[in-house]
Amino acid sequence: MSSVKEKWSAMPKTVRAATAYTICSTLQQCVSFVTLPLFARLLTKEQYGQVTVYISWQGIFQILLTLNLAYGSFSTAMMKFEKDRDGYISAVQGICIALSAVFFAIYFPLRGLWNDLFELPTGIICILVAEVLSLTAFQLWSGKKRFEYKYISVVIVTLVTSFLSPVVQYILVVNSTEKGYARIVGSAAMNILAGVILFTLNMVRGKKALEKKYWSYALMFNVPLLAYYLSQVVFNQSDRIMISHMEGKDKAASYGVAYGFAMLLTFVLNAINNSYLPWFYEKIKEEKEEENRSVSLGIAGLMAVLVSGVIWFAPEIILIMAGSKYSDAVQVVPPVAVSLLLLFYAQLFINVEFYYEERKSLVYASIGAAVLNLVTNWVFIRMFGFVAAAYTTLASYIVFAVANYFAMKKVLLKRGKKDVAYDYKGLIYLFLAFAVLSALAAVLYPILLARIGVSVIVLGLLVIKRRQIMAFLGRLRGGAPPKEGKSDTVGE
Repeated sequence: MSSVKEKWSAMPKTVRAATAYTICSTLQQCVSFVTLPLFARLLTKEQYGQVTVYISWQGIFQILLTLNLAYGSFSTAMMKFEKDRDGYISAVQGICIALSAVFFAIYFPLRGLWNDLFELPTGIICILVAEVLSLTAFQLWSGKKRFEYKYISVVIVTLVTSFLSPVVQYILVVNSTEKGYARIVGSAAMNILAGVILFTLNMVRGKKALEKKYWSYALMFNVPLLAYYLSQVVFNQSDRIMISHMEGKDKAASYGVAYGFAMLLTFVLNAINNSYLPWFYEKIKEEKEEENRSVSLGIAGLMAVLVSGVIWFAPEIILIMAGSKYSDAVQVVPPVAVSLLLLFYAQLFINVEFYYEERKSLVYASIGAAVLNLVTNWVFIRMFGFVAAAYTTLASYIVFAVANYFAMKKVLLKRGKKDVAYDYKGLIYLFLAFAVLSALAAVLYPILLARIGVSVIVLGLLVIKRRQIMAFLGRLRGGAPPKEGKSDTVGE
């Protein structure tokens, strides 16, 4: 134990902070994953659909009521206003309060009409606004802590709320007839409790809720990015809202469960990209982009293998985790999971756009793909049911990846740079093989033994190639971070 403490103390503070946040994030994901079967069985599909709709609107309200000010401009503001970070944070909260006041001024006079659109009652809408403001307060507080490499208090608050929230949810659900809304209230309760404390703390420390300089900076930076942020919400949430209106909350619940499983490895994708990005940016700086060809293809292959595990055993995973009443959701998993590999491809191209600080193309690509997603959802959900939304999502991500590819080519041409960083032929062959195997998995869903046989063969090949795989992973870990930080991610 003492040797572990010594090794931990010997680590640079940046590494300790990054490790602590990674472990904390992983534990959060585990808590959500482990508790999902419990609530999937306690709630009817209609009630689970209420939760799904609430979460979908929460993503939209996060953009409208906070402008995503805890992201976007926040990192640069922490550097620009380094001597008055608390003042900037209190000003951002002032903006969020003002936007929430405007929303309520529009909402309450016509709340009946709005409630029909949101498919949620007035009390739940008020809780939704309170939770969004609370989550933003936490994100601002924890964001400042990250810049100061102070992780202990953030980890404690995160883990306490993550572990207590399911307990509160369970108590409310088992003692209520309105179990869907009970789970919503239970989930929001811990976030709001922590958020009220942190919101007040941020205001007391900052004391500049109406500072014009900070308002101007935050709004000028984030407002142009609203189209991008909203388009991402369309990608992630609009399917479930439209399914709820067209097919009913029970179908929205089925889609939500399947979508959640299909996108289970999104946090793995983000972790891989965050680890790989500094190495890649260093290669761009050294004009050795060609060394990235095998690395990026290897990461894409790793993602394909991991996602294939989810696809090939989706019926069993959903049966164990959610129960037989969600069996109709199984066919949603393959197309949505294939979209995750396309999202990684798009991220590869976006990494180049961000390195050269060219973000307009990303906004255009996002808007175009989001509009396509909305239109195709409107047409095909009515024609073929909620499963169609999975295929419209896949089509939209194809457009998103291709659009960002051409945007990256344009950026490189503008900068007079050669396009040598990616093995496009390898990426295309990998995607086609992955798509075919995913389709085969969907065909073989009724035959478990056949899927096990194919999986054993694939695992055998991985064992045979284990040395090459370990050498590749070691090479990736050994990459030195760039001296000048220009990195960014899609989520910020």
